[in-house]
Amino acid sequence: MLIPSIDLKGGKVVQLVQGDRVAIESSDVFRWVRRFRNFPMVQLIDIDAAMATGNNDDLVRRVSAKLACRVGGGIRSVERAKQVIDAGAKQVILSSALFKEGRPDLSFAAKVCDAVGRDQVVAAVDTRGGRLVIHGWRTTLAITPLEAIKALEPYCGGFLYTDVDHEGLMQGMDLAAIETIRAATTRRLSAAGGIATQAEVDNLDAKGIDAVVGMAIYTGTMQLDLPRER
Repeated sequence: MLIPSIDLKGGKVVQLVQGDRVAIESSDVFRWVRRFRNFPMVQLIDIDAAMATGNNDDLVRRVSAKLACRVGGGIRSVERAKQVIDAGAKQVILSSALFKEGRPDLSFAAKVCDAVGRDQVVAAVDTRGGRLVIHGWRTTLAITPLEAIKALEPYCGGFLYTDVDHEGLMQGMDLAAIETIRAATTRRLSAAGGIATQAEVDNLDAKGIDAVVGMAIYTGTMQLDLPRER
């Protein structure tokens, strides 16, 4: 399955290169909401909330009311996870809050799982240089994504693996790394970072992996059968 990504920063849709440089910026958020309305799932990330520099709460609520979304960015408490689900999100994506003192925080993971349901929780294992990164990809942990997956698998319905080294570059994905992650879990897996062609999406789909795509869609590099705007 292809999952389009809507990343919000400063009230706009953006695409970042390797989590740092803004390469694309669009103030017409609902243009993309309309274009993605027929997809079974859209990934909605509040980058400001993830980096603790603000939030796009109103936009997140409005988009979640119109699209089937899984929402991430700045979800650091059980209460916040419940609020996001209550506002219309189908799933919550957790990242930084799942780790404490450099290790998986299983107590917190269990509380969120109990509060919103395991199938509604997606654990992000964002990776740079083979190590986990959190806090908007600015803090590197000593553990690997495989170690995190092993610990967190009982508390989530799926994993989101983002290869930050390839994010936004549209130079292809690291298929070998993704296959290693796929073999490590029985949960649903989504992969992001560098995916640029429909052939890559199809290849991942054949392996039971969802493809999260942003930059290639926004630049028109990947031509999708998107609904016409009204």
